[in-house]
Order: sequence, then structure tokens, then C-alpha cells
Amino acid sequence: MLKRSKFETTQSQIMHRSEDLISAASNRYRITVQVANRAKRRRYEDFESAEDAMMKPVLRAIIEMSDELTQPEIIGEI
Repeated sequence: MLKRSKFETTQSQIMHRSEDLISAASNRYRITVQVANRAKRRRYEDFESAEDAMMKPVLRAIIEMSDELTQPEIIGEI
């Protein structure tokens, strides 16, 4: 019996979240640019505040944006 590693589980979650973002977007290029811009912004923020350096900025941006898509109340709390 094969066990899934933590990376495979995380990778499948990232793939699922990115597919959700793309399917919800009206324009694939635009959502890709938005993810890239958020990742770039997060990269500079993380550089200054070295928190959770294990997660790459692009992955974090995908997770954040998919959370905002599935849980709109997150946006209202900010």
C-alpha cells in the first residue's frame, strides 16, 4: 500500500485550488497576472518579515486567492 507524502497532498490541493481560480475567472491571462502580482508583492513583504519562509510566494498567493473565492467573508474582515 502506497502512502501519500505531505508534498503530494499539498501539491494536489494547490492544483485543485488553482483549477478553481481559473474556472471562476473570466480570463485566464488576467487571473494568472493577478496571482503573479500578489506573489511578487508577498515576496517583498516576506523578505522584510521572514515569517513562514517555507512556502513559496506563488503557492501562498494561490491559496489566499482561492480562500477569498470560496470564503468571501474573509475579505469583509480585512
